[in-house]
Amino acid sequence: MWTDSHCHLDAPEFDADRDAVVARAKAAGVTQIVLPAVERSNFGTVRQLADRHALSYALGIHPLFVDRAAETDVPALRDALRIALDPPHRDARLVGIGEIGLDHFVRAADLARQERFFVAQLELAREFDLPVILHSRRSVDTVLKHLRAIRVRGGIAHAFNGSAQQAAVFIELGFKLGFGGAMTFDRALQIRRLAQTVPADAIVLETDAPDIPPHWLYRTAAERAQGAASRNEPAELPRIAQTLAALRGWSLSELAERSAANVQAALPGLAALEPA
Repeated sequence: MWTDSHCHLDAPEFDADRDAVVARAKAAGVTQIVLPAVERSNFGTVRQLADRHALSYALGIHPLFVDRAAETDVPALRDALRIALDPPHRDARLVGIGEIGLDHFVRAADLARQERFFVAQLELAREFDLPVILHSRRSVDTVLKHLRAIRVRGGIAHAFNGSAQQAAVFIELGFKLGFGGAMTFDRALQIRRLAQTVPADAIVLETDAPDIPPHWLYRTAAERAQGAASRNEPAELPRIAQTLAALRGWSLSELAERSAANVQAALPGLAALEPA
């Protein structure tokens, strides 16, 4: 019924109970989960997890990991994509390039290096005709500048938190917008307004698990210091979806139908996969 379009199932937060996390998701009706890579060292991990649990994956180098990336990592990504897309043995579980983009929130980040890796990966997306899963924290205008210069197949603007005008440009360029746990907070006025007003065919759902927990899982820094857990996981997606359905005035079944169509339009490879 539901697709979690963005989950880091390979994260160490899931080491103790990864199989149980997937089982809970399936029991909750989350029939597909997209696992984006963040660096070269976890390309194989997300691929293996997708194969083991009948999920899907994307390969890419996250902007917050480019500082420790080698110059050979983009050619290695190209090789990994070429092998996965080789017609005789095509890996149908590869659905895009990601998580890639820019992050202007972290002050110590090397922004020039981020842009260089981002541009190189957009060029790979164009070469292989693959959609991309975008990270654009406090960097939407710069991300859009590069998307205008290097036209790709589209994809998903993950955890979107820009303006209505920026949302319109992403949609014009063929992207869907990812909404998740942040939308469940009453004080997230901008995100909730966007969730209400963007076109119905532009919305996809995500958790970004183990990150961006919904309000019922959120713990303050002080609470976390005392040992309180705030780990997000894909099984939370249907409850997150209830918030979106309420904001839009839709039934859950209508949202499930719309979001399924939207995520398959964003990541067409999903349509060929059997439900997990």
